[in-house]
Amino acid sequence: MRSMKETLEKEIKSILESFGVKDPKVSFDYPARMDFGDLSTNVAMAYAKELGKNPHDLAEEIKEHLVTALPSMKVEVVSGFINFFFDTNYFSQIVSKALSDKYGKNENLKGQKTIVEYTDPNPFKEFHIGHLMPNVIGESISRIIEANGAEVKRVNYQGDVGLHVAKAVWAIQKGVDSKSAYVEGHKAYEEDKEAKKEIIEINKKIYDKSDEKINKIYENSRKQSLDYFENIYKQLGTKFDFYFFESEVGGFGKKVVERNIPNVFEKSDPEPEQARYGAGGAVIFRGGKYDPKLHTRVFINKEGLPTYEAKELGLAKMKYDKYPYDKSIIVTANEINEYFKVLLKAMSFVFPELAQKTTHISHGMLKLPEGKMSSRTGNIILADTLINQVKTKILEKINDDEIAEVIAIGAIKYFILRQAIGGDIIFDFDKSVSFEGDSGPYLQYATVRANSLLKKASMSRRHLDICHLAVKPPSDWQTTDLERLLERFPSVVERAGSEYAPHHIVTFLIELAGEFNSFYASHKIIDQTDPTSPYRLALTQAFVFVMSAGLDLLGIKVPEKM
Repeated sequence: MRSMKETLEKEIKSILESFGVKDPKVSFDYPARMDFGDLSTNVAMAYAKELGKNPHDLAEEIKEHLVTALPSMKVEVVSGFINFFFDTNYFSQIVSKALSDKYGKNENLKGQKTIVEYTDPNPFKEFHIGHLMPNVIGESISRIIEANGAEVKRVNYQGDVGLHVAKAVWAIQKGVDSKSAYVEGHKAYEEDKEAKKEIIEINKKIYDKSDEKINKIYENSRKQSLDYFENIYKQLGTKFDFYFFESEVGGFGKKVVERNIPNVFEKSDPEPEQARYGAGGAVIFRGGKYDPKLHTRVFINKEGLPTYEAKELGLAKMKYDKYPYDKSIIVTANEINEYFKVLLKAMSFVFPELAQKTTHISHGMLKLPEGKMSSRTGNIILADTLINQVKTKILEKINDDEIAEVIAIGAIKYFILRQAIGGDIIFDFDKSVSFEGDSGPYLQYATVRANSLLKKASMSRRHLDICHLAVKPPSDWQTTDLERLLERFPSVVERAGSEYAPHHIVTFLIELAGEFNSFYASHKIIDQTDPTSPYRLALTQAFVFVMSAGLDLLGIKVPEKM
């Protein structure tokens, strides 16, 4: 069944072409109020000048043609806008479609291979609430893109070599517990010149694997970190397809940079002390040569080791070799926006096709009211600590540990995804766990309550055939706003996919849950004496399906009970 938007787009294009418009573009919006219509277009205003007509007159002409082509549809012209009102039969078909797990999905990106990189915690450091942001956002974007027809592979890129690792290994050598090793190592590096020299030497040895003792500390601590991360991924409902590590991409990235000297990269002048001993300078990329807004970045440092920048170049190619993607999406904090602009410019010379395929999505910081965290000072809030704190608040309302964890994780994910990606988020414990209004638990509860009605009516998922038999409304049925919202779900998924914007799903689900609550309050769903009751149950089932599908796109589970 073609959607009404598709039908209208085809008809209006045909009408405009008959008027003389070549390759017309037709866009739609949902009216601000549902009593203004189910869909609206400003196409008359867009093409009035080209056709030499008054916008209102052109809209009336389009309306006349549409009324002939689609006699069951009500069409109104208001100030040049054309508003459409769908009929009861169309909405009953929508309810029928919504009783399918495929509802909301499309094939807009069919055949596209997409790789989404997100989370990227560094071994030897803790998994803090800052890592929750890219994990939650990246997982939701992955699911939304899949719903739009793309094949998606999830990637986790982790910094298992580098100065931060050397700092931790140095501290572990000194007997410091691995959990606080990085913090102590960083402190020593900043405050103790001798310690700084030792850490720099350890960093070199980690790269060339020349010291057996250091290697043993490194390998054991690395494994502990990765195992610890896996437990958190499982808790959050994330499963990665590929893992890449800096230790694997660094060597290749360095070769890529060296192969492109001096055409893309150049050697900087060594410092006087280095020059005295015959040592060279760093290898850099001068972004300002190509764009005054870009700055200079180091790709190979003065010790001859590849930096993050060189490793990123190697990673882009190694990801493509592993999975020949059409699109590469990288989710990171916005603190490295300027870094990524320079990186993509350098990549445009080294791997131009891969640079064109790469999209960087940046998010803000997740903060508690106390302020910003710092892993260098140890002033961090661990992800599992936050989950447990939210879970404790949920347990004050629900005495079930397993369900409380599902609700707690849903509450955190919702709070992260509820606004457009990019801004900072100050996490509010009380709002996040509220069962009313703008929260994850509110959406979960609305779904659970509707599902309990279906179970009460013996119309759970095991009895879908009954729902399908009841999707035709009675002859005197008045279309509800609940049906109108259900009809919009596929368009919301499509928009969220094209804009990489999960918050559109959130906004829709909040409105849908509110509408169902109003529907529930004004209609008796289960009533054996009322001939409209079966259709109301079918509507309820459609609501549960759409809510569950929408929450799943956010990575939020629906508990069995609340």
